[in-house]
Amino acid sequence: MSKDYVIALDQGTTSSRAVLVDREGRMVDCVQRSYQQIYPQPGWVEHNPQEILLSQLGSLTELVSRHGLSERNVAAIGIDNQRETTMVWDPSTGEPIANAIVWQCRRTADMVQELCGTDEVRRMVQGKTGLLPDAYFSASKLRWLLDNVSGARERAEAGELLFGTIDSWLVWVLTGGMVHATDETNASRTLLYDIHEGRWDEGLLALFDVPACMLPEVRRSASLFGETSYPGVPAGIPICGVAGDQQSALFGQCCFEAGEAKNTYGTGCFLLMNTGDVAARSKNNLVTTIAAAAPGTERTQYALEGSVFVAGALIQWLRDELGLIRSAEETEYLARSVPDNGGVYIVPAFTGLGAPYWRPEARGLICGLTRGTTPAHIARAALEALAYQTTDLVRAMEADAGRVLCALNVDGGASRNDFLAQFQADVLGMRVRRPQNIETTSLGAAYLAGLTSGFWSGTDELRGLRGDDDCFEPRMGRPEAERLLAGWARAVGRAM
Repeated sequence: MSKDYVIALDQGTTSSRAVLVDREGRMVDCVQRSYQQIYPQPGWVEHNPQEILLSQLGSLTELVSRHGLSERNVAAIGIDNQRETTMVWDPSTGEPIANAIVWQCRRTADMVQELCGTDEVRRMVQGKTGLLPDAYFSASKLRWLLDNVSGARERAEAGELLFGTIDSWLVWVLTGGMVHATDETNASRTLLYDIHEGRWDEGLLALFDVPACMLPEVRRSASLFGETSYPGVPAGIPICGVAGDQQSALFGQCCFEAGEAKNTYGTGCFLLMNTGDVAARSKNNLVTTIAAAAPGTERTQYALEGSVFVAGALIQWLRDELGLIRSAEETEYLARSVPDNGGVYIVPAFTGLGAPYWRPEARGLICGLTRGTTPAHIARAALEALAYQTTDLVRAMEADAGRVLCALNVDGGASRNDFLAQFQADVLGMRVRRPQNIETTSLGAAYLAGLTSGFWSGTDELRGLRGDDDCFEPRMGRPEAERLLAGWARAVGRAM
């Protein structure tokens, strides 16, 4: 019997979604549930794993109920997840030992500096993992839980506790505790995984003092992870795809070939370029990570990644803290209401500068103010800042990869803004392509599950489902673009 749908479980930092996708790649329905953000101390961020579970399984069961779904008409489930967020649980009871420590949490910054303070250790860590040693990644978060939850280390060393990122937790719960596994993309974000050898690394485990018996089995993103066996969820649906959210978005954008790239304009910006089976080492403060690949791909696929800390959050700041706008959509009208930025630049280094600078001590600024500056100039400068930051990443990525992009695929909420998309094309000097469906993160998880289960025949079919993109061609002359970028560079220098 032919199946009608695949389901994507999109487990994000602030909400969980269950998305129903049909054979034409259309998102038939989506159920979304938010959950609480926990801030125990300044710089600390936590999630309650049971709330994550309730939000994700609640959205799934509601979707199932709305459409009468079962194993007879659902081919597979795919999962994408917030990366690096770390949790530990007791497999005998299914209970987490503490709240999950979220990727944004900075509580272990001093620990990482202490453990990885020498050039020799930093080179070793980056050489094996492709990552810069930082509290952003999972290893130090896991060590903190083992060292600060009473009895945790002893129980972990006795084989009584399991570690996982959120994908592992969902797979374990959905399979009735039968499968403890993760995929390569999530493993590659832990600082414990050798991305060249394709295995957990003994030296890294020793550095962070993590017992190997806690770790999940690592599988390819397009793999069979198990079948559903959980009350309220139809039994026997195969879980056939798992990927971290940004790698899932890269796959959802159909960036299957080396040299193809996407940028997601979310709370921050995440730019990934597919580098094929070459793990390009960055000289410009980017990270090398594993990319999701279609089933049957023999060699591990890699990507270069650059992260901007503040993107859409800058627009939220204009709305919520400054009160300059009532909605994010209003920025487009304001930006178009003035001929230029009036010499105003905003550097949104609220929590320092990310790639390619990695200057945590930098702070945000607005410069170039005059008596004639209006809220419209501020709104335009904010949108332009998103494009400038992305341009910095693209130039660093092209230098590391040794190739020039011919086009940039964009997604995420802010990509709906036509002014931003056009300005991005102008300062980059290249075509910007926006798919009709910008929810590419959940689409990538659906694609991985659908390919693995045979719901779709291959990547050529997926490209054919994409439809017509909105394309933005450069209109601005290069001298003007370079003048604006020079002004941005001066502003960044002041912020640092």
